[in-house]
Amino acid sequence: MSRLINTLFRLFIVAVVIAGLIAIWEQVRGVDALNRFRRGDQTTQSIILKEITALGKLELVKYTFKDIVEHEQVNTFLPNANAILIVEGEATGCIDLTQITTANIVAEGDSVTVELPKPELCGWKINHDRSRVYDTRFSFLNESQLVSDAYRQAERQVQQSALNSGILDQTRQNADRMLRPLLERISGKKIRLEFRD
Repeated sequence: MSRLINTLFRLFIVAVVIAGLIAIWEQVRGVDALNRFRRGDQTTQSIILKEITALGKLELVKYTFKDIVEHEQVNTFLPNANAILIVEGEATGCIDLTQITTANIVAEGDSVTVELPKPELCGWKINHDRSRVYDTRFSFLNESQLVSDAYRQAERQVQQSALNSGILDQTRQNADRMLRPLLERISGKKIRLEFRD
């Protein structure tokens, strides 16, 4: 019986020591004192042109978002790792002008009707230079994966937030506000813009 108690006591001491070492590592990891052991950075790059794409999308509105993202990675045995990010992202609404053909332009007397393609969300991203990792906990060896997953989740949220905020309706309004006066000046006729369903 006393042998079992001694074994349990030793296991308890080992668990306390491991927990203490983890807590000390989490505190020391963020200290700038470790930077004095760095000798500098060196980067080598070889850039190769992979593809050239013709673009015909007219960007009409850009939304900028700022968010605090808390991402948690659920672990089986270790404590759950989490990361807190302060991110800035942007989403752009546009119209693909390459989809307009002569069949989409109808002239009737002194007016012209132009059928435009549906507005679309043509891009969304996180601005990494304006975003930062605020804190990570219990990430141990996979901190880069945890932060990468958190950024990926934040990027999906930027896309959804842009759609929920009405970026497609704003794109439609901006197309009418910007394109109609321009086309009227060029053609000298009254322009009516319609959007495909």
